[in-house]
This record gives sequence, structure tokens and C-alpha cells, in this order.
Amino acid sequence: MTSKALKTMSYGEFVTLMALMMSLVALSIDSMLPALSQIGRDLHVLEANDNQFIIAFLFLGFALGQMIYGPLSDSFGRKPAIYVGFILVIIGCFMSIFCQTMTGMLSARFIQGLGLAAPRIISIALVRDQYQGNEMAKVMSFMMSIFILVPSIAPALGQGILLISNWRMIFVFILVLTLIMLVWFSLRQQETLPIEQRTPFSAAHIWKNLRQICSNRMVMIYTVMTGFVFSSFLGYLNSVQQIFQVQYGLIDMFPVYFAVLALAIGAASFTNAKLVMHFGMHHMARYALFTVSTLSILFFIVAYAFSGHPTLWMLMLYLMIVLFCFGILMGNLNALAMQPLGKMAGIGASVVGAISTFISVPFGIIIGQSYDGTVLPLIAGFAVFSALALLMMRWVNAQKSTSKETTDE
Repeated sequence: MTSKALKTMSYGEFVTLMALMMSLVALSIDSMLPALSQIGRDLHVLEANDNQFIIAFLFLGFALGQMIYGPLSDSFGRKPAIYVGFILVIIGCFMSIFCQTMTGMLSARFIQGLGLAAPRIISIALVRDQYQGNEMAKVMSFMMSIFILVPSIAPALGQGILLISNWRMIFVFILVLTLIMLVWFSLRQQETLPIEQRTPFSAAHIWKNLRQICSNRMVMIYTVMTGFVFSSFLGYLNSVQQIFQVQYGLIDMFPVYFAVLALAIGAASFTNAKLVMHFGMHHMARYALFTVSTLSILFFIVAYAFSGHPTLWMLMLYLMIVLFCFGILMGNLNALAMQPLGKMAGIGASVVGAISTFISVPFGIIIGQSYDGTVLPLIAGFAVFSALALLMMRWVNAQKSTSKETTDE
């Protein structure tokens, strides 16, 4: 299905724009990673693990923001809601540039996350306005393939900026890119939600839609699964800088190793776009979860034998396989959760995104704060949460089988 927006933009430009809008989140996280220690020193942070809150508070704002933009976009259109988000990102960047305390930084990051939820949520709604089923998963996978280029180079960009300036210039860089993205979107992307299809903005109507979405068992199951999967990934983002720069001493080479791992996710997303039309979203997600949970349990035993400090090549090989599977999971689980929502794509994306993020943030913080100079907490996080998601998927299969048998009888 093609919207009139694609009459002014080619398929490739549309996918690229949506991917880059989503990538603002990754850029705001990953470009910060090389600077966390510097920011902590300049803002007088005493505990190294506390620097992780610079990442976590962005996700807290991001989680709250996802509840806002879906209903706004369903009532006033996709574009006005995006503009609100971009303005908040710009405010958050200015606050980060001039902040002098950790409290000020965390407030700025919260506001930045609140704004970043708009391009993340509404880009999915824009895709859902125009595609469905496996075709939707294919588009989202292509978006992920482009999207992953940003986190693969973001730490290197952050490191490069640190070589010629200080960490505040990273926020200037993000601010400039946000302004460019705002202009591109406003000039090239047409509205995909006609006025006659918009819903009234009222608390009663929003509550009605929320109840309808939350009462859909399949939507909620896949949303919780997404939250579990993202919990371990957020734990990875929280602790990866300490693992590579502190534990393994890869000070200047950290961006290179991070880029390799990010490209593993991108390669998986591209592969998934090719395979999902043949195998389907459900089977691709199930295979990926089985691989992550099984491999993580085995590698935990290996890492424990090395006192939590396996050789670098072993850790890289493990993380590349796990993150490859995450590249498959990210697009498919979101698409599975969104599939039943139809015309409620805006508020649906909000609910799915918000609930999964609210699940993942506290668990991701726990994984990150558990960092003790070894990789064991991170591996345990991957093992536990992928296993929980896999158990939920097996339960879904059992329910479907029971339902089919009842229908056949």
C-alpha cells in the first residue's frame, strides 16, 4: 500500500529519512559513550557506575514520551507531533551544552529523551500507515540496516570530537543534525494521516483505545517480550564503555570494536529483510531467541572459568553472534506487536514502545549497575531475559495450538 507521501519521496528516500529520524536516539546515546568518563569528572561524579545514568535518564524520558506522541499524532497528524518532539530535543541539547552539574545533565538528558520519542514512535506509525504484515517487517528491517550505520560510527564521531574539543561539542553536533533532520522532514515528508481519519483528542477516547490495545493478548505478549529483549541490550549499552575501555584497556580503539558489534546488528537487519518474507516474523524471532539464550548460558560457564575475564576475541565472537540475533529480533518483535493494531498505529506504537521501555529501563539499570569489573553480569542479563522471552513465545505457540485443536473439533 502506498501513501501520497511516497509521490514526493522515492521508496529509498522514505526509508532513509525514517531510519535517520530513528537514529537520532542511537546518536544521542552512542556518541556519548567515549565521553562518559570525562563528563563524570567534569561534573564531579564520584562513582564510575553512576556515569551510566547519563544513558539511563535519556531512556526514562524516552519511555514517558512514547505515551504522549501516539495520541497526539492520531489526533493532530503525524507531522505536528514530530515538530513538538524536535523542539524538545533542541531544548535538551542546549541544556546539556551549558549544564554545570550532574543534576542539570540528567534533567537535560530526560528532556532530550522526551523529545526523541517523537521521531522514534511516529516513524513507526508512518510505516504502519503504509505497510502491513511481512512487508512492514521488511521495511522496518531496511530501516534498521540504515539506522545501524549511525551507532556504528557514533562512538568514533564522539571520540573524534573529543580529540579536537570537549564533550560539550558532541551536543552541539547532535543539535546541528537535529535541525537538519527537522528541515528535511518538514519539506519532503507529507502527512500520511488524513483529517477524516483522525481521532478526537480526549481523555475518554484515549482511555478507550488504551483499554482496547492492552486487552489484546498478542499485542501485550509481544510487547513484554520486546521489553525483556531490550533489557539486556540496555544493560549492554550501560556497561560497554567500562568493559572495553576500563576492563580490556581499549581506550582509543573502543569506537572500532563498538562499530564492529553495531555492524553485526545492521547485517542481521539486512539479512532479516531478505528472509522474513520466506520464514515469517514469528519463526525468525524464535530462532534468534533460542540462539541468544543457549549461547549465553554456555558462554557464562566459559567466562566464569576465566574469572569473568575471557579473552577479547572470545568476547567479541560471543557479542557479535548475540547482537546479530538482536538485529533480527528488534524489527520482528516490534512488527509482531504492531500487527493487530490497524488504524490505531499512532497510539499503538506509543503503548508498545512505552511499556517495553518501562520494562527495560529498570532491568537495564540493574544489569549496568551490577558491573563488577567482569563480563558476568552482562552475559547473565542476556541469558536470563532472552530465556524469559523464549518461554513466552513457546507459551504463545502452545496457546495457538490449543486454539487450533479446539476449532478443528
